[in-house]
Amino acid sequence: MQFGIFDQNDHGPYPLSEQYENRLQLIEFYDQAGFRTYHMSEHHPTPLNMTPSPSVFLAAVAQRTKRLRLGALVYVLPAHHPLRLAEEICMLDHLSQGRIDVGIGRGASPHELHYFGVDPDQAQAMYVEAYTVIMQALTQAEVNFRGKHYQFENVPIEMKPAQLPHPPLWYAVPVPEGAVWPAQNKINIVCGGPLLRVREITDRYRAEWAMAGNSPYQLPLLGINRFVVAADSDREAMELGRRAWPDFYTSFMKLWKKHGTQPRFARLPEEFEAMVQNGGAIAGSPGTIRGQVRRMIEEAGTNYFISQFSFGNLTQQEVLHSAGIFAREMLPASRERVAQAV
Repeated sequence: MQFGIFDQNDHGPYPLSEQYENRLQLIEFYDQAGFRTYHMSEHHPTPLNMTPSPSVFLAAVAQRTKRLRLGALVYVLPAHHPLRLAEEICMLDHLSQGRIDVGIGRGASPHELHYFGVDPDQAQAMYVEAYTVIMQALTQAEVNFRGKHYQFENVPIEMKPAQLPHPPLWYAVPVPEGAVWPAQNKINIVCGGPLLRVREITDRYRAEWAMAGNSPYQLPLLGINRFVVAADSDREAMELGRRAWPDFYTSFMKLWKKHGTQPRFARLPEEFEAMVQNGGAIAGSPGTIRGQVRRMIEEAGTNYFISQFSFGNLTQQEVLHSAGIFAREMLPASRERVAQAV
């Protein structure tokens, strides 16, 4: 079992320059504590994400960490030129000395794509073509591709990633049938949503993995992503969550409310208590956190747990304290490192 971090880097209680520095210091702690990977989202133009360029932010993160793996979860491929993104991935992989993970997707918000001049109805086709081009650029000496949205002929490729043939790939899976393609292509996955649905997704992934003749001992990471608030008592953790959630919810829903629409998959309740009750968040004392995480891992059938510690108006010290409790409880090998880092 491994543990990672997910970060929206939504609009917080600090000026933007201070938020960036605080976040980099927090990621330094994640590195020292022994978390596997720092995953970050990509969103535009919305307070849900104040680091809309993953590559720029990850270049800074790479210089402030030593062991922690890094990556976008996901790069919104229709919003990027595929050749340019392949070059950025190569640069980041070398700047981090081979610690980049690459999440890929078409984007969850049609409104954000529309702002970029992308027809949301064409996003899936653009995603598939861009993925093909990027994989050519990462693994071959030149790119030759002719599709509806992208055409390239004899484009020379001078850069290759540090991790050959390419860095590990990630894909967000909201429904069980979405597990087929990543299982067939040995791609790591992350799931949100209700536990029963996550279990259906991980069961489907394992079934497809076995049907392809793969060993269960070489299974990629099957991740579950949850908000986590840890404190010295259950009451304190719930109070922190209640206070922070409205700001996060407002940022999350801003574009959807502006356009009078609703998210297709990631629908969040307005109240933090409801988020905890439906399993989308965990809040509590060290013992509560330990028990809830272990139960959730078992019920979901996952081998990777991703925590979102920072959201809304939580302060730097509150997030650091929460992440420290989690690390001490769930990452036994990191206890000494956590004590030194806090």
